[in-house]
Amino acid sequence: MISELARLDVRDLTGVFAARQLGRALAASLALDRQDQIRVATALSEISRSAVTAGRTAVVAFGIDDTDLLVTVTLDGEAPAGGVAAAARLMDTVTSDGDVVRMTKRRPPDVQPDMRLVKEQLAAVVPHSALDELRRQNTDLISALEDLKQQKDQLLLLNSELQETNRGVMALYSELSNELEQTNRGVVALYAELDETSERLRAASESKDRFWANVSHELRTPLNSIIGLTRLLAEPTADGGLDPERLYQVELIKNSGSTLLALVNDLLDVAKAESGQLHVDPANVDLRALFGRLRGLARPMAEGRPVEVIVSDAGAPGTILTDEVALTSILRNLLSNGIKYTDSGEVRLSARVTGPRLEISVADTGIGIPASLCDHVFEEFYQVPGVRRGGTGLGLPYARRLARILGGDLKLTSEPGVGTTVVLDLPHETPVVGTVVLADDDATFRQVLRGLLTGMADHLVEAENGGQALAILAETPVDLVLADMRMPGMDGSALLARLPGSVPAIIITCADVPPPPRAAALLRKDELTRERLEFTIRGIIRGAP
Repeated sequence: MISELARLDVRDLTGVFAARQLGRALAASLALDRQDQIRVATALSEISRSAVTAGRTAVVAFGIDDTDLLVTVTLDGEAPAGGVAAAARLMDTVTSDGDVVRMTKRRPPDVQPDMRLVKEQLAAVVPHSALDELRRQNTDLISALEDLKQQKDQLLLLNSELQETNRGVMALYSELSNELEQTNRGVVALYAELDETSERLRAASESKDRFWANVSHELRTPLNSIIGLTRLLAEPTADGGLDPERLYQVELIKNSGSTLLALVNDLLDVAKAESGQLHVDPANVDLRALFGRLRGLARPMAEGRPVEVIVSDAGAPGTILTDEVALTSILRNLLSNGIKYTDSGEVRLSARVTGPRLEISVADTGIGIPASLCDHVFEEFYQVPGVRRGGTGLGLPYARRLARILGGDLKLTSEPGVGTTVVLDLPHETPVVGTVVLADDDATFRQVLRGLLTGMADHLVEAENGGQALAILAETPVDLVLADMRMPGMDGSALLARLPGSVPAIIITCADVPPPPRAAALLRKDELTRERLEFTIRGIIRGAP
């Protein structure tokens, strides 16, 4: 809302002086600073002077709103351009609409003018002479020059400080550049050292794997021979055989040989797992039949001891897609450990389905271990302090490796004097992906893939080469690519090189090639089954971020 404070007619130079004087007085009463007071007075002076010089009459109206001092100059003709231009350099806003010029200057919002004082100022605006007004203007000019001089001195001081700061910054920059250069040289040297160390570690790992494999194979033959010979020596003969003392000694030899053979077998299995030489052959495994075989294998282990071995298939599903040999090895290891560390009570194997997962647990009532050591038992060669019941310390680490290869994990909880429970957690559902691109120049094989992917893919899109596959990816969100290595135009290698990093790819080929680094997996066409494809896709989905 606009409130009018005063109105003044300007017809001659005396009116110009009056307008200037009144503008400055009102600006001062509204608490504008001294510079803004001079700007308001000068703007009014320029507008009024240019109007009087052009022979026009002006009516100056002063008003305020919530934020600004408002000055409206109404002329009896076109507003002089020179006066408007001069006022535009002094006021916050200046607009000219024919014979009306409107100007504003920002003011403190909380200051209200004293209307009685405004009326007194309006009555006393006419100066006694032009010399008085000239003297007033000279005083304003001198004040403005002094302010400019102070600002200049401050600018010089700031410039000096800035130059000093710049010199300090340049010195610091030079120092940091030298340090960065030295650091870069150190980083380059460190990377070279790390590359060399990595190469040595890789070579050492390969040598270790070859050593374990060769030594294990070389040891197995004589150990099997020793065990076989001890069995022959222990058998009764026509002349009565060995006396009790020698029979006892032969039994010790056989037991030591069996222990050493178990160690060799464990070492070979671990070496295979570490080197990635374990071959997984996924199939739909009949769990009830597998549990039946485990029941027959485990019970003889507890003969002569007050330990009941219970293998229950009550909660187990009919089948599970996994590797039967690996699963059997894991569960046999868990049952063997449970029986070994249980003096009385029971060892129970049971299963249950929890949503998309299958949990197979082996719980015993054995000696147990402290909770702080539960993670350590999965370290290779680790033995719980104070417990000496044979074994190599490789069974549980190997079992966990197998579990993770199968897409699951192995977890152990235990309490001293109460027992131990080990849970094997495995995936148990058909994986489902959204859009899958089948890139292969063989239309017949693409049809085979369509059949194998039934129930696993929501939408299938076919491409005859890598170029078509990339064109599809550019237009459609894709969740998985199945591609052949050898295709006309853009082959599988070129497709993998240009494939977005967020899209996993499975290479399915007849070529005898190692898995490409960019591929999530490689499957052979002549060995492809729905089970292998489903197991591979499930692993990719599990590993996706």
